[in-house]
Amino acid sequence: MRIGPPVDGRPATGNDDETLGAGDVVAFLRRAAAAIARHEELLDRLDAALGDGDHGTNMRTGLEAVLRSLGEQAAPGDGAEPGEILRRTGHVLVESVGGASGPLYGTAFIEAGFALDGRRQLDLAALADGLDAGRRALARRGRCAVGDKTILDALDPATTALSTAAASGCGLRVGLRRAAHAARDGMRATTPLVARRGLALRLGERSRGHQDPGATSCYLLVWAMAARRDPPLMEG
Repeated sequence: MRIGPPVDGRPATGNDDETLGAGDVVAFLRRAAAAIARHEELLDRLDAALGDGDHGTNMRTGLEAVLRSLGEQAAPGDGAEPGEILRRTGHVLVESVGGASGPLYGTAFIEAGFALDGRRQLDLAALADGLDAGRRALARRGRCAVGDKTILDALDPATTALSTAAASGCGLRVGLRRAAHAARDGMRATTPLVARRGLALRLGERSRGHQDPGATSCYLLVWAMAARRDPPLMEG
């Protein structure tokens, strides 16, 4: 599975180029919804090889519900905080996304929101803290580890890349781009793995050779954090 153009777009920013505010979080969610919708059929096809074949449909439905729930409430300047928006997003995903993905992604968003509570502007270090909280929550909820052929195989390297970038003093644009590249590499690395969690577990060795749909949707979400431009096309 080859991914389209490298992730090199500039993130939408808040008051300056090194922080993100509530409006940027809403913009990220809109980009995420567009990326998932554009790749819905691919995600369903990947899931058909390992699960129920509806991961793309479920994720599109969930993110559409998120955007409806936000409505005008999360418009820039209305007093909303990034953490509040992320928690709201997580609760909607838990309620509206079928299968295991809803609870996993929902828990990650909720815990990321709690980690960022009270912060109106997010720099790279804050984003790394939020992503790390989401990663740990998802791993706990799914009882999964890196190498199990799950969402975590993309989320964990993205989190590490973002934390490393923040610790080394990288700017927001560079840090987010590194996280997206790391998520992409983690997604690709799921192909030779044998699934150890989820519905794919029942396939045993037959799960080898298929890219994990959850890791793929996770890459698309991390990509949406990093770039303004249209989602990259994935080619089979």
